Formats: sequence, structure tokens, C-alpha cells
Amino acid sequence: MSRENGRVADGGSGDGWGEGPGRGVSGITGGMLAGGCPEGGSLARRVPDLGLLEVLLAVDRLGSLGRAARELGITQPAASGRVRSLERQLGVGLVARSPRGSRLTPTGLLVAGWARRVTEAAEAFDAGARALRGRRDSRLRVAASMTIGEYLLPGWLVALRAVRPDTAVSLRAGSTRMVVEGLLDGEADLGFVEGLGVPAGTDGAVIARDRLLVLVRPGHPWTALTGGLDPALLATTPLILREEGSGTREVLDAALAPYDGPERPLLELSSTTALKSAALSGVGPAVLSELVVGEEVAAGTLVPVPVRGVGLGRVLRAVWRRGERPSGAARDLLSLTRGNG
Repeated sequence: MSRENGRVADGGSGDGWGEGPGRGVSGITGGMLAGGCPEGGSLARRVPDLGLLEVLLAVDRLGSLGRAARELGITQPAASGRVRSLERQLGVGLVARSPRGSRLTPTGLLVAGWARRVTEAAEAFDAGARALRGRRDSRLRVAASMTIGEYLLPGWLVALRAVRPDTAVSLRAGSTRMVVEGLLDGEADLGFVEGLGVPAGTDGAVIARDRLLVLVRPGHPWTALTGGLDPALLATTPLILREEGSGTREVLDAALAPYDGPERPLLELSSTTALKSAALSGVGPAVLSELVVGEEVAAGTLVPVPVRGVGLGRVLRAVWRRGERPSGAARDLLSLTRGNG
């Protein structure tokens, strides 16, 4: 084998791994590497690791195995071991050692040319991946059900701001159904829902627990009941409710299903704030999260009515697309919510 005008003259073009007659190089044949690695199958089994290629390129550049080891931050025996491993994998000699240092053999120079292209491609891949991570971490799209979005997330986002001041956060609040659709459509990075279980197509983590309350104005006949409200009466009474698809409605519907309820709503509102205002006006009984009426219950402007034998507890969850664990800013927000939940 000889080198002519910077190219390798060996019956082939020297522009890639040889395939077919007339394109092989000494010690490397089409169909089987001399080291015994068959062509075909996984590239990971046939192509050397980047760490091995980096040693070869460093030896070519520095002319010394010892200096190559120091540049790469490894010991000289480790560098020698990598060279031997690469030679065994390819089945050819790559480095000639002498008292004056180390130099690549003609075959080694050919392999180094290929290795350089591989490492350049790897550097471009790494740069692209870092750019994607930077773009991902520079924004966070959050979707949340109304209760969480209006009453819990603002505090969590303030805490996130202290951790990630350069991350732009957008928050979209709506029903649990809307949150899940946004996640599955790729329009949200992290969601927060309330309800009975983990929505289909998502994974989740419990961040808090909540309870629904049946609320009336002072003086309502239900405030005089002893022993709690009969669930059958609740099921047949028109109520002020959240819309279908919300976590609140899902829990109430499941609780009253044995009693053929709930009745057609007196009012159906998509905003927790609007629902609470309607309840305060005395239009009729309302069902709201315990989280959102603490001040009103303490002040006596709304009165909770216990319901006999019906569980109105629910779980608040962070959710994300199945199989895609939150990372970056989404992971940090998840940690903050669980710490405060």
C-alpha cells in the first residue's frame, strides 16, 4: 500500500469501508473483517467506539501514545489498551511503535481518515443535541386543570422562576380532557389534572390529594340536616357544576352513578372562579374543590354539607406523555410541586 497525493493507492478509492471486488484494503475485505466481525447486523457491533477512534487520532496528531493519553485524560496503559482493542476489532495493525514515539501505519492513516469523519459527525450530533436541550430548557409549556391552574400552579411557578430565571413559561388552564389532549398532541410539556386515575396515553405522579365539597349559602335547608345529606337527594337535585370532561365532574359523576345521578346541572361553568361566584350568589348548591373555598368556608359565606356514604376524594397528578419522563425545566417543576404537595 502507498500514499499518493494524500490518497491511498490500493486498488480502491479509499473513501469508505470496502464493499465488493477491487475496493478492499489490506487486511479488510468485503464480507468479513479480518478481525472476525461479519458485515451486516448492528452497526454498534461493527463500528468501533468513539473512545477508540479518539486515541488513534490523538496518536496521529501528537506522534506519541503518552502525549495522546495525557490529552485525553487517561493513563498510557489505558491508551495502549484502546489501540490494541481497535486493532483486534479491525484485524489490522494501526500503530507502529519505536523509541522515537508512535506513528500510524499506512493502514492506520487510512482508518484515521475515516475516524476523523466519524468524530466530526459525532461532534455535529452533540452540538445539535445541546442546541435542542437549550431550546427545550428555554421554554416550558404547562397545561393544567382549572383548580390546579388557578390555585396551586402560580406559587409553584414563582418557585420555578427562582431556579430557572431564563425559562419562559406558558400556562394553559382548562378541563382535564383539554390537558390530556394538549399533551398527546405535543402542545404541552407537562400537565396537571385531577380525577380518578391516570389518563390514557400518559404517565403520572401524585402531587397532592383533594376533596370535593357540596356547598350552599347560609340559611339553605340543607344546612339544617342532621346526619348528613342523603346521596339520592343530591343525585336528583340540579347543581352548579363544572363541565363534562373536567376532573371535578368525573369524580362527582362516579360517586353519584349508583343513584342515577347527577341530575341535569342548574348551571354548567368552565371556570372555578365563575362557579364559586354563582354559589355565593345563592342560585343553588354547588360542588367545588376544598382547595378553592377555604376563605369562604372560614368566613361563613359558604357552608359545606356532608354527604352520607359517598366518597368525594380525588387525587391531583402531574402527567406527561407515556414513556417520556420529564426533563429540564419540566423535571424541575415536577420536583417543586411534589415537594410542596
